[in-house]
Amino acid sequence: MVKVLRSTILPAPVEAVWDVLRDFNGHDRWHPAVATSQIERGREADRVGSVRKFRLGDGSELREQLLALSDVDASYSYCLLETPIPLFNYVSHVRLIPVTDADHTFWQWEGQFTTFAEQKDALVAKVGNDIYQAGFDAIRADMGLGG
Repeated sequence: MVKVLRSTILPAPVEAVWDVLRDFNGHDRWHPAVATSQIERGREADRVGSVRKFRLGDGSELREQLLALSDVDASYSYCLLETPIPLFNYVSHVRLIPVTDADHTFWQWEGQFTTFAEQKDALVAKVGNDIYQAGFDAIRADMGLGG
């Protein structure tokens, strides 16, 4: 099992960041890799079990399912159902924690998956940099938080 963990601190209150991240179908509005996204079968985006089908800028399609969502903990978990790259058994968890001395947000994004040994390093870099770090940077820009 491969584990990828990234974290950052955003100069914004948890509630403001959670407002953006809570929408399981909203990543096409802020993540640079996601071109379009929709929740299947007309379900609510915040309903556990909902499946989002989305298209990346390169045209590839993925499907992910919401496994858990907690407003109390400002967190959610999801898994990959379909992907064109060899990320098997992929489960990810997003968690926001208040940094109380500055009214900032600590954002942790982690994922676990299996893959072929020869692709492990490339996929760890792809998930950590192209998904997680790119997401951090995009939320900073989207919320006007600077570099």
